[in-house]
This record gives sequence, C-alpha cells and structure tokens, in this order.
Amino acid sequence: MSYVEIPGAQVPIRMWADPATVEGAAMQQLRNVATLPWIRGLAVMPDVHYGKGATVGSVIAMQGAVCPAAVGVDIGCGMSAVKTSLTANDLPGDLSRLRSKIEQMIPVGRGMHDEPVDPRRLHGFGTAGWDDFWARFDGIADAVKFRQDRATKQLGTLGGGNHFIEFCLDQSDSVWLMLHSGSRNIGKELAEHHIGEAQKLPHNQGLVDRDLAVFIADTPQMGAYRNDLFWAQEYASHNRAIMMKLFQDVVSKEFKKARVTFDPVISCHHNYVSEERYDGMDLLVTRKGAIRAGGGDFGIIPGSMGTGSYIVKGLGNEASFNSASHGAGRKMSRGAAKRQFTTRDLEEQTRGVECRKDSGVVDEIPGAYKPIEKVIDQQRDLVEVVAKLKQIVCVKG
Repeated sequence: MSYVEIPGAQVPIRMWADPATVEGAAMQQLRNVATLPWIRGLAVMPDVHYGKGATVGSVIAMQGAVCPAAVGVDIGCGMSAVKTSLTANDLPGDLSRLRSKIEQMIPVGRGMHDEPVDPRRLHGFGTAGWDDFWARFDGIADAVKFRQDRATKQLGTLGGGNHFIEFCLDQSDSVWLMLHSGSRNIGKELAEHHIGEAQKLPHNQGLVDRDLAVFIADTPQMGAYRNDLFWAQEYASHNRAIMMKLFQDVVSKEFKKARVTFDPVISCHHNYVSEERYDGMDLLVTRKGAIRAGGGDFGIIPGSMGTGSYIVKGLGNEASFNSASHGAGRKMSRGAAKRQFTTRDLEEQTRGVECRKDSGVVDEIPGAYKPIEKVIDQQRDLVEVVAKLKQIVCVKG
C-alpha cells in the first residue's frame, strides 16, 4: 500500500497503516506530536502502537529541535543479522544444547558478565576507536557516571522484554544468526535523565503532553543531550557487535566439523536520531521503532518469537523520510497478553521453536503482536524483501 494522509494536522501525517486499526491513544499521540512548533513532518509505520510521549513506529522530522521521548528510552536499540555457511542438513534433531550454550555465553535479562568483555581478545573483532569511546564516558551526564562499572559489564548482554537471540533458516535452508538489543540500562537512564531535564525548560511549559518536551538547537541542554545520545547509540552498536561475535563463536564451536564461515553482518538501529536533509531543509529525524530504508540500505524487520522475520532492502521513499517499520509491533499490552494467554497457548504458538515456554515470557507470545506478513505488505513501497527467516532457536531474557 501507499500511505494515507491524516487530515486536520499542521503538518502532513503520512500513515502506512489502516487508521481504523490504530488504537485511539496512539492516534492521539500522533496528533499531539503534530502540534509541536518545530515539526516539519511525521511518517507513521505499519507497526505503530502507543508509547511514552510519541508512538512506537513513528518517524518525526524536526528543524532546530529534538524530542528525547521520540527516540525511545532504549537509545540505539536495533538489530543485527548474519548469514552463515551452515544449512539445515548440518543441524542436529535436538537444538536444546545449542540454546543452552548461547545462554551460557551471553547473559540475558538483568544479567551481566562477571568481568567486562575485552573485544581485543575476540578474534576478528574491530577495535578501532575503542579507547576513545570509553574515554568519552567522562563527558556524559553526572547523573549516570556512577554506572560505569555496570555499563562495562553489560556490554555484550541481551536484556529482557522483546530482546532476543535467534538461530534461523531462510527459504533456501541456509542458517542465519540474528539478535535484537540496545544500550541496556545505561541508555535507559540517560534517556530518562534528559527527558526530565527537557521538561524543566521554559519553552516546554504548556505542551499538550509534557513527555514531548524538546531540546532547542544551539543551547547547552541540546549540546549535552546530543553528546550523551550519540555515545549511547554507539554503546548499543558495540553491544550488538560483541554479542554477535560471541554468538558466532558458539556456533563455530558447536559445528566445528562444518568449518562455519559468516557473511558480513547487517546491523541497523531502530531507536535513534539522524541528521538528514529533505526539501532543502536540514532536519533532525528521530526514528522510534523504525529503521532507515534509504535506497539500497539493508534492514531487518523481525516478527514475534514464533513467526519469523525479514531481511529487506530500502527503496528510498522520501515521503517516509527514507524509513520503514522496525518489526511486527504489539497489538496488545504486556498486561493484556498475560491476562488473555496461558503457557499452553505459548507452547502451541511456538511449536517447532526451541525456546522458553514458561509464564515469564507469555507477554511475548506471537498472539500479542501484529501479523508480520501484513506489516511487510503494507510497506511494499518502502522496502523490498531480500530473505524471509524462520527461527528454530529463540533465546529470550
């Protein structure tokens, strides 16, 4: 489908979803965002749903301002995926051992490494700029500086919620490795700190929603936010890169006889800020639950833990600010999912997938998410499908 334009807003709200399927609270958030004086455009992805301040699944272009809540509290959250030389014929019938080895190597949930992972000891891992990255920690907000020890030990860890590590097959029976994570607790605390700082500023008093507080260009507060934001985005990228390397090492050892090789890793943020130019204007584009889909850009659009995912290539549609969805998107809250579904439902909906099937992950059941095939179909003018993946092992936090 192409987009639908929502009338009555001061800037175009272009929606790649059926407005009738968007819950009222999320639609109100979109209209709230469109009232901000600095906004120049709003693109809404087919996985749109209610979030803090701004919806998940929205792309917001502003001139001279940025809204921290329009980035999301998990700054730099995103995906990584890599195709391997393994095929389905190389795999054992029982994949529980592989899942166990992944969980032993990569801490999940609130877990962390006993000691920081030194990437210089990971064979083939690029470490250019590593020392400079950590030296810049001294310049981030004082409110989180005491978290450095934890932040170093959480690099290379998964987290919880909708974060996952998956071992997948594509339609040609080739094996892919895929994972989803972000900037862990340090990114969340930085985001919450700066949302709070923005809410105190005079120009944000009287906004229709205080969570839409913005920083203005060329102010000390904007400078401090940008510094911490870009550091956290880099942290998230490093986090996924270390996890992917640890994941590859597990697979290489488990399938030693196959002498596994790996293609280049595809990686993309889906909670971040980018400086981009549209219609002759330099804009700050926030993607919250959306990926960049410029012409030829590779991206990853995952479904739920029982359905599958897509590797895509961007078509460079400027109406969407060169963006596409970040996943299937929730159709019900975590609380609603826990009330509606049981562990028996989870077992049924994840049949054939080696994964947790206990009450602790019922809120991640496939039935709580929108159908990924429909989400992909609604953005055929934004991306083309390169590969469809189906998970056979899924590790959750």
